[in-house]
Amino acid sequence: MRPFDVNNRLVLSIALPMMLAYVTTPLLGLVDTAVIGQLGDAALIGGLAAGAIVFDVVFATFNFLRSGTTGLVAQAYGRGDRPEEQAVFWRAFVVALLLGCLLILCAPLIAEVGGRFIGGEEAVTAAMATYVLIRLLSAPFALTNYAILGYVLGRGEATLGLALQLVLNVTNIVFSVILGLWLGWGIAGVAWGTVIAEVTAALIGLTILVARFRKLPPLARGALANVQALGAMFALNRDIMIRSFVLLGAFALFARQGAQLGTLTLAANAVLMNFFLLSGYFLDGFATAAEQLAGRALGARHRPAFARAVKLTAWWGFCVAGLVTALFLLFGAGLVAVVTTAEDVRATAAIYLPWAAFTALSGVLAFQMDGVFIGATWSRDMRNMMLLSFAAYIVGLLALGSAFGNHGLWAALHLFLLARGLSLLSVLPRRSRQAFGT
Repeated sequence: MRPFDVNNRLVLSIALPMMLAYVTTPLLGLVDTAVIGQLGDAALIGGLAAGAIVFDVVFATFNFLRSGTTGLVAQAYGRGDRPEEQAVFWRAFVVALLLGCLLILCAPLIAEVGGRFIGGEEAVTAAMATYVLIRLLSAPFALTNYAILGYVLGRGEATLGLALQLVLNVTNIVFSVILGLWLGWGIAGVAWGTVIAEVTAALIGLTILVARFRKLPPLARGALANVQALGAMFALNRDIMIRSFVLLGAFALFARQGAQLGTLTLAANAVLMNFFLLSGYFLDGFATAAEQLAGRALGARHRPAFARAVKLTAWWGFCVAGLVTALFLLFGAGLVAVVTTAEDVRATAAIYLPWAAFTALSGVLAFQMDGVFIGATWSRDMRNMMLLSFAAYIVGLLALGSAFGNHGLWAALHLFLLARGLSLLSVLPRRSRQAFGT
């Protein structure tokens, strides 16, 4: 056992850098939407939103390459097992390359299925297909970036994680503006900007890690093919993949139901979903701290550190969520005006702005508990509670959406977030007793 103390300073040393890193991702979404929004065409905004959702459903399905790697590396770090930390990364890297190449081959099918699922107007579907086909070219590099970030976060190296995410997102923003707006490539330029950014970040990240690994003793023969370790990795990744697929499926259903209410509602919800993503990435900073600290505590077999990590990451999460909600309520209308010049989209978004603002508070436990369970690699519980929450969401989406239109869709989203957090919280005491003993 390698005991360690969890305090506010340690939590913030992980959470704050990653909060800054994650917050650039929804800012990227805002910039992309703003670039297309300057064209004043609601169909293009809707197409960008639909394309991003299809892309995220596909890629976030493989988010286990980030979260699974974080949990396994964090536990190896807690045990002081440096060779296993490195082996976990290389296993994830190989899987990333294989899955990335498969996604490129399946790109036309993905675009076709995505268009049919969203069910938007013809102009929306065409814009979406352009975006998805180009962005999927970055798949091997994007998934490699997941593995790199997972390794870095598993070791608690939040500053390096921040640097890598800033390279990825700032490069993306710069090239999206240059290609999409200045050169007039429109939605295709925004997609190519993302491809360039993923390649750049992956090459830089790999260079850093390879240089680090060369200073360590070489891995033992057969370490990467360890049957027990591979079995644990695939079982963990399977559960996280199901959880991620269901999560993104929920967001895709939200977009689809919005599309059925018209292109204007789809475009307004697309703008407002950036608010939800922005609040989510603030909360993800503390979820990341929970992942690393919970996994490290479990690897070290140190229950006090685990309990302290759960308590402090939840407390800080609620504080940040309250602040984010207040800021959105005060300044959200101005931000909507910056994102799009379409007056009808602005007016519609203003009606539903409070729903988007309060997603920060309703989602605190969902994000924080996910972090705890990912770090502890209790993936089966996380998968099962996600499925239970999704069932409640479907009922809410159909019942509330039919009764209250777009207000009902947003209410169902809040129900989904609350169900995720509370269901995992209810399981936590039992799992903690099993892991550490009574």
